[in-house]
Amino acid sequence: MAQFHVYRNLDRSSRERFPFLLDVQSDLLESLATRVVVPLGEADAKRPPVGGLMPVFEIDGRAVVMRTSEITGIACRIVGERVASLEHRRHEIVAALDVLISGV
Repeated sequence: MAQFHVYRNLDRSSRERFPFLLDVQSDLLESLATRVVVPLGEADAKRPPVGGLMPVFEIDGRAVVMRTSEITGIACRIVGERVASLEHRRHEIVAALDVLISGV
């Protein structure tokens, strides 16, 4: 597993709403049994993205929103297949996390 890689969500209760999970945990903490992830969900009129906090990415031909405020930790053993890398969008991802944590 690697920081800024995107994985399929294997959790039956949430994968329809959040088909993908974005790993935001530092690779320096690879020995931990958990990873910090942010769910990626399709944009909809009821939950429009908040600028700066919720960047939009394209994964598997679908526009998905980084639901930064729903950040969570999960066990590494329940992370699904890797489907993409967003390393090239690192600055946007880190900026969204900064907005969540510091408001800036």
